[in-house]
Amino acid sequence: MKAKTKILIIEDDLDITYILKEHLELDGFEVLEAENGQKGLELLEQNPDLIILDLNLPDIDGIKLCQKIRQKTDVPIIMLTARDSLSDKVRGLESGADDYLVKPFEYLEVLARIKACLRRAKKTLKKQEILEIGPFYIDFNRREVNINGKTIRLTKKEFDLLKILATHVNEVLTRDFIRNQLWPGKEIYPWSRALDVHIQRLRQKIEPDPENPRYIITHPGVGYRFNPEGD
Repeated sequence: MKAKTKILIIEDDLDITYILKEHLELDGFEVLEAENGQKGLELLEQNPDLIILDLNLPDIDGIKLCQKIRQKTDVPIIMLTARDSLSDKVRGLESGADDYLVKPFEYLEVLARIKACLRRAKKTLKKQEILEIGPFYIDFNRREVNINGKTIRLTKKEFDLLKILATHVNEVLTRDFIRNQLWPGKEIYPWSRALDVHIQRLRQKIEPDPENPRYIITHPGVGYRFNPEGD
């Protein structure tokens, strides 16, 4: 049986949550509910496919929460809010939201935007099935890596780490983002060196000179960036 698409609603208005949940479940979605930002962050461990996020929450500003979510996952986010000024919309989208819907709303419009966001996310995923850039040929489905035509043998975790980096070419990824993607649902303490060990092992296999890395670049105090061109 095909798993249902999972939608996380972070909204403190229980009436709105009830209406959305009732309609979405009738349309075949699985719905997770959070009445505040903290609960919403906890439910990220259940790997939702899309998030509906209210901008006005009792415990944290929706913009800040959106930024926190973006550090952990890149699933589509639709902001649902009563704020309709242009500046609020721009702030919402710049904080990492994929779409912005102003209350009051019609359910059919919410559904249409959900489907559009999911389609875009699916197309992005398909584009990422094979990455050819610089000396790298990475087949994400077959979990194969070639550098300059030479096959590189990676462990499961090493490949998972490379995939996280390679699907965000030349983006600086925070340590928290990488840790949450690599060990979803597990509490990894900030002082843990587990990520550094995996980065070091991956560099040993893909870098011409692991002591002077060209492909996996460290950004001190922030995280790492995948630079496949090596320039």
